[in-house]
Parts: sequence; structure tokens; C-alpha cells
Amino acid sequence: MAPHHIRKYQETDHKRVLELFSQGMIEHVPATFRHMLKLPQTFLLLLGVPITLLLASGSWLLALVSNVTFLVFLWLLARQPWRKYVVVCFQTDLADITKSYLRAHGSCFWVAESGGQVAGIVGALPVKDAPPGRKQLQLFHLSVALEHRGEGLGKALVMTVLQFARAQGYNEVVLDTSIVQQAALTLYLRMGFQKTGEYFYNKVFRLVYLSTIRLTYFLPSAQEGGP
Repeated sequence: MAPHHIRKYQETDHKRVLELFSQGMIEHVPATFRHMLKLPQTFLLLLGVPITLLLASGSWLLALVSNVTFLVFLWLLARQPWRKYVVVCFQTDLADITKSYLRAHGSCFWVAESGGQVAGIVGALPVKDAPPGRKQLQLFHLSVALEHRGEGLGKALVMTVLQFARAQGYNEVVLDTSIVQQAALTLYLRMGFQKTGEYFYNKVFRLVYLSTIRLTYFLPSAQEGGP
């Protein structure tokens, strides 16, 4: 296992950061597709439509083609929210990472180098509409290259954010992850994050019942000051 080094983002990292983020998001398409296949309404359509066509036309081929067509549609539907999210991020905060994360106080963007290559990324921005009396930092875009999974880079990047939050006087670190991102969800929960909410990111995510989970890490100082 090659040693890793975590440092602040530099402009020369931009292309690699976009690659890692895009690859990480598209990886969730198969899991989203499997999630959709398990939905009751999907099962009813896969079973009911071919039977109806078979009874109406007597053609097994037509029934088979209808199922294949429906599965292709589901795959395209599973890709759509992730591709759209990538495009939105490319046009907003990731378009100019230095401006978005490094020029303002209380925010930052880090990369993890392993073997001389950027192998992981994570960003953090202050939450502008945080509840009264709570200073929150939001973790964004945690991603580790597939070939470097299992080397502890994800945990190290999250720890970097937590240490930064503590040093900057934040009370809480929050993040959003989807229900199909099981590896990330397991990592966050093991590191002490707690589930504090659940919602749908947009109409497409609601359509495929792909909910987003809000997780919160309560920093020790915040816990000690509580009731």
C-alpha cells in the first residue's frame, strides 16, 4: 500500500479532481438500477405488462421485447440523476474550486496524493442557513479512486475535515449521501456521524425513490455545551 499525503487543492489538480468526482458519481448507476428493480411498482410492471401483451397478442416475442425495452428505460433513468448532478457541480462550485473553497474563511478543499497521483478529494463549506446558535460545516464531494479503495484514504480525508472544523470553531459537520452509497454511509456511521434527516434531492430522485440522507457529526465541544 503506497503512503498517502493530504494537502490543499492546487489549480494543477483541477482536471484530475473533475475526473475523480465524475467517476465516483457514475459508479452509483448500477446500485441505483438495482434499487429500482426492487421497487414493488417495478416488479408489477415487469410481470404485468408482458402478461397483458401475451394475452392480447399471443406473441411471446412482443412480451419479451416489452421487458427488454422497460429494462433499458430503467437503466437510462438510473443514470439521469447522477449525470445531471455532475453537470450541475461542474457548472457551480467545481467550475472554480479556488474561488469556491479557498478564498473564503472557514472553507477548504483537499486532495490525497498516493504514488504521486491525486487519488482522493474532499471539500468543505460553511452552512449559510444553519440553525440559530449552531455553526455548521458541510462536507462535499468525498471521492477516492477505485484503485486506491481500502487504503484508508476516505477515512483520512474525513478526519481532515473534522480536524479543520474543530480548529475553525464549528459545532457540527454535516453531509448528504444517498441510500445507494452504502460504502460511504457505513464509513460515516463508523466514524461517529448520526442520521439527522432524509429527503429527496429533486423530482427525479423522488420518482425513483432515491432518498438523500443527512448525517451530522457533533464535535466534542458542541456536545459538552449541550444539556
